[in-house]
Amino acid sequence: MATNENLPPNVIRQLAKELKNLDDSPPEGIKVSVNDDDFTTIFADIEGPAGTPYENGVFRMKLLLSRDFPHSPPKGFFLTKIFHPNIATSGEICVNTLKKDWNPGLGLRHVLLVVRCLLIEPFPESALNEQAGKMLLENYEEYARHARLYTGIHALKPKNKSKSGAISESTTALNVGQANTVLSENTPLASAAISTSSAAAKALGKRSQDQNAATSDPVVGASTAPKKDASHAAKVPVDKKKLDARKKSLKRL
Repeated sequence: MATNENLPPNVIRQLAKELKNLDDSPPEGIKVSVNDDDFTTIFADIEGPAGTPYENGVFRMKLLLSRDFPHSPPKGFFLTKIFHPNIATSGEICVNTLKKDWNPGLGLRHVLLVVRCLLIEPFPESALNEQAGKMLLENYEEYARHARLYTGIHALKPKNKSKSGAISESTTALNVGQANTVLSENTPLASAAISTSSAAAKALGKRSQDQNAATSDPVVGASTAPKKDASHAAKVPVDKKKLDARKKSLKRL
């Protein structure tokens, strides 16, 4: 079984540094996973680029590192079935970066980005899948249909990136707003508010009626006016007696 013991210590240190960098700052559309006890096999999940027949699919691949890495290039394989001119039915990847154009200074990030770019721009001239290469050159629509079919059947589904938390939060806020503005009459708070407002309305109505009655009700006016007339009438008899007494006094004179 392959382990880190198959690699020189300096290569292990370099790989550990690269893998940490890939974990801290992953390339767009690529997620790397590795066994810390075995850097000779590196796995990566590659998202199908938008606008290609591989869109909405995730393709798993692996890189196999030999003992003399980085002097010799890693070997790349797709573990997910894919219809592509430069990927054999066995999953082997054919790309110049992993062959004649290999440079020991190239890192794992560069290799992974090249493989993903291969999904955007295939090279049918160096096809490992002759059917896919010929179809791509002669009838792109047919090639794309086959590639989409493979993607739908074999590729993994990407994880949802929709902002469900924000939508749920905004929906919750909306519901809270509605609850604050529309209270059910069945709730104790609503019942108390309705009872209070009803009592206030009744008190206000009664007060208004009393004021109107005091100012304009003819019955009330009639009940208050006679009091003044009665006091005036009481004074009249007293004055008449004084007058009669004076008359009698004059007669005596």
